Formats: sequence, C-alpha cells, structure tokens
Amino acid sequence: MGAEKWGRRIRAFRKLKGYTQMELAKALGYSVSVLGEVERGARKPDEVMVQKICDVLGVSYEELSPDK
Repeated sequence: MGAEKWGRRIRAFRKLKGYTQMELAKALGYSVSVLGEVERGARKPDEVMVQKICDVLGVSYEELSPDK
C-alpha cells in the first residue's frame, strides 16, 4: 500500500480527533517536518510510527490502515 494512502488516512484521523500537526508530532515524539512528509505521502510510516499514531489518536490499526 502506498505512502499517499497512509498519509491521507493519518491526516483525516488527526483532524477528526482535533490535533494540529504540531500537537500530534509532539505527542508522537517526531518533528513536524517528518509528520508533514508522512501526511503528504513523501514518506511511508514504519510500523512503530503507525502504532504510536494509533495509540495517541485512540484508533485501531484496522481503522487507520488504508488497506481495506
């Protein structure tokens, strides 16, 4: 599955949960530029990052995964 699909899903859930990019990046322990690259589809998130995003946003991997 492509980085673009992951990025769109992560951005959508971030906005749905009321986080700015800066707030989510800080909660995850990543820089805003890294999160921005992921959301734009320039970088595919690794499994560790995906799990952190799920934990912070309170969603399951299945909900976040674009492979449905």
